[in-house]
Amino acid sequence: MQSFQKNIIVSKDDLDHLNHVNNVRYVQWVQDIAEAHWFKNTTQGIRNQYFWVLIEHHIKYKGEAVLGDKLQLKTYVSKSEGVSSIRHVEITNTSNNKLIVISETKWCFMNAETKRPTRITEEIASLFD
Repeated sequence: MQSFQKNIIVSKDDLDHLNHVNNVRYVQWVQDIAEAHWFKNTTQGIRNQYFWVLIEHHIKYKGEAVLGDKLQLKTYVSKSEGVSSIRHVEITNTSNNKLIVISETKWCFMNAETKRPTRITEEIASLFD
């Protein structure tokens, strides 16, 4: 399983009225890291032919982050089968080395021309193994 990660620092725009990261922001980060992983591993030609849509999203909040915390977002694909793929995201607060969010999402692979689900090719699956 090939993982992809990036680091971010919590900014004022990430906070809610309780002064910790808003739960909606975590969901956005889950989507952002998935997209960044797709862009890193694919060519423009592949992206012109295919895209992904989110089918199912599960997220578990295990802690909180506040202004200035350094977070590591890590993602990997655990399963690609037929037209769908399972992706995991872990968000760790590197300020205290605590895992604060885990997410599992199910994505559907789409043909850009027909806008219909299409089977994940071995070429695409191998980019994320």
